[in-house]
Amino acid sequence: MTQAQRHGQGAGRLVRLSELERPHVGFCLDGTDREALAGDTVLTAVLSVRTGVRRSEFGPENRAGFCLMGACQDCWIWQEDGTRLRACSTYLVEGMRLTTTEPEGWLR
Repeated sequence: MTQAQRHGQGAGRLVRLSELERPHVGFCLDGTDREALAGDTVLTAVLSVRTGVRRSEFGPENRAGFCLMGACQDCWIWQEDGTRLRACSTYLVEGMRLTTTEPEGWLR
């Protein structure tokens, strides 16, 4: 894997330009093993490898966060155990298992 691929350059909405030497943190996103950097929020980690964090409830568009401070509820994402979290204000933890689709039976 090249350094550009490891950091998601060219694959996601965000492209890292600096701080590339921070320790790596492994996580799983929709069943695929990924890497981010220590100190990243879940939103930063996801948008480094994808163009969106989840699908909109109101149409086919991908959502990528809006306010980036935990107020708008645009960046909700789920852990595989069904726990919902705000991607913009939750720090990534080694081994997190995340899913961008709501669990079956999830109530809005």
